[in-house]
Amino acid sequence: MNDSTPPRPSRRSVLRTTGAAGAGLGLGALGTGSAEAAASSQAPGTGAPPSDEALATPPRRGATMAGVPFEGRSTVRVALVGLGNRGGSMIDLYLALPGVRVVAVCDPVKAKAERAAAKVVAAGQSSPAVYASGPEDYLKLYERTDVDFVHVATPWDLHFEQAKQAMLHGKHVGVECPVAMRLDHLWELVDLSEQTRRHCMQLENCCYGRNEMRVLRMAHAGKFGELLHGAGAYNHDLRELMFSPTYYEGPWRRLWHTRLRGDLYPNHGFGPVANYMDVNRGDRAVSISSLGTPALGLAEYRAANMPKSDPSWKESYIESDRTISLVKTAKGRVIRLEHDVSTPHPYSRINSLGGTKGVFEDYPARIYLEPDHKGHQWGDFGAYAAEFDHWLWKEHANPPGGHGGMDYIMVYRLTQCMRLGLVPDFDVYDAATWTAPVPLSHASIKANGAPQPIPDFTRGEWRRARSGVDSARPA
Repeated sequence: MNDSTPPRPSRRSVLRTTGAAGAGLGLGALGTGSAEAAASSQAPGTGAPPSDEALATPPRRGATMAGVPFEGRSTVRVALVGLGNRGGSMIDLYLALPGVRVVAVCDPVKAKAERAAAKVVAAGQSSPAVYASGPEDYLKLYERTDVDFVHVATPWDLHFEQAKQAMLHGKHVGVECPVAMRLDHLWELVDLSEQTRRHCMQLENCCYGRNEMRVLRMAHAGKFGELLHGAGAYNHDLRELMFSPTYYEGPWRRLWHTRLRGDLYPNHGFGPVANYMDVNRGDRAVSISSLGTPALGLAEYRAANMPKSDPSWKESYIESDRTISLVKTAKGRVIRLEHDVSTPHPYSRINSLGGTKGVFEDYPARIYLEPDHKGHQWGDFGAYAAEFDHWLWKEHANPPGGHGGMDYIMVYRLTQCMRLGLVPDFDVYDAATWTAPVPLSHASIKANGAPQPIPDFTRGEWRRARSGVDSARPA
C-alpha cells in the first residue's frame, strides 16, 4: 500500500459510526415523496432562504480524500454491475486495456450477464464469476476479495446504494451519471469515501472528450485570459428511446420525469466546465438558480405514438421540458446548465468557455481569441490541436469504443492511475458537486428560481490548488 494512503477502517466500524446498513433501494423507495422531501429540505417552497441548519456543513468523520493516490498494483481486477446498454458496451473497453482483468459480472437479467461473461472468455481471459440471481446479488459479488474496482452501470435509483455498499466492502467504485439523486445521499457518499479510504468517482466520460481536454489545457495556459463564464448541457432528444419497450430495462428513466422538475442529468455539461474553472481546486460552486418550462413534450409524444393500452398512459409528467440553471462560483464566475430530453433538438452539450481574451463554443466547435483572431469572425479550433491536445489524445489518436473515443480514454486513464498508484483525476467531491444540481435545481424551480446553496463537499479543501484531468504524462 502507498505510504501516503491512511489505513482503511473495517466495514464493521464504519457501519457502527454511520448507521449505514441494508441492501439496494428499489424504485419505490425513491419515489416522488422522498426525492421532493430531500430537495425541499434545502429550500422551502415559499422561496425563503434555507435555515442555518440546512446550510451547515456536517463535521468530517474521516480525513480528506483530496490528493489521495490509489495503491499501486500490477493488475487491476474489475467487476461490472449492470450490463445493459452502458455496462454491456463498457466491458469491451476494459477487455482492451493493458493490465486489466474482468473478474466478475452482475446483472439480474441472466442473459445479459452470460453475454458479458462470454466476451471475457473470447478476449482470452479466464471465465469471470457471474452474479444473476436477483437485484441484490451484487452484494455477494462485493464479498469477493479479488475485486479492486467496481463499475456501476445500473438505473439511477440503484446508484447510491450500490456505490455505498462497494465502499463498505473495501472496493473503489466508479458510478455512471448521476452518482445519486438526493443531497443527503451525496453527503453520505462523501463521508463513506473518507471513512473507508476508498475512492468513489463519477464516471464522467465527457471530461475526456478531445475538445474538452484541449479547451482545458488552453484555459490553464491562459489563452482565454481571466475566466468569466461557461456553459454545458445535455440536450438530447430521448423521446423514442424512453418509450421503447426494449431499449431500457423497464421504464425507469421515463419514470423520473414523473418525480422531479429539475435537471436530471447535469454531469455531462457541468463536469467539463467545472474542470476549466478548477472547481474544487481553487474555486467552488456556491449556488444554483433554476427555471423550468412546462412539461409537455413526453405527453405529446405519447399521444402521437403510443396506443391507449400502453402503461405509460397512467403516468403524469412533471419534469420541465427544458431546465435552465445558473451556477455561481466563489470567484463570481457563472456557469449555465441546460437539460432537455423531451423535445426535438439536435444533440448538444453546448460546451462553451469565455474569458477576458475570448471565447470557445462547441456544436460546432469554433473559437475567437485575441490577439489570434479579429474582425468578429470565428477562428479554426483545429489550429490549436498540435500545441494543446492532451497527451492522452496524442497517444491514443483513434481510440476504440463509443462517444468518439472518450469512453476508452476515461477507463484507460482510470486504470493507469490504479496500476501506477497515482491520484485519480477526479474524486468523490467532484461526483457530489457535479450531481448536486439534480435535487437543487428541483428545489429552485419549486421556489420560483430562488438561489439554492451548493454545499462545500470538500469542507474547505477547494481553496487548495491540486491536480485534475489536466494531468502530466506519467514517466
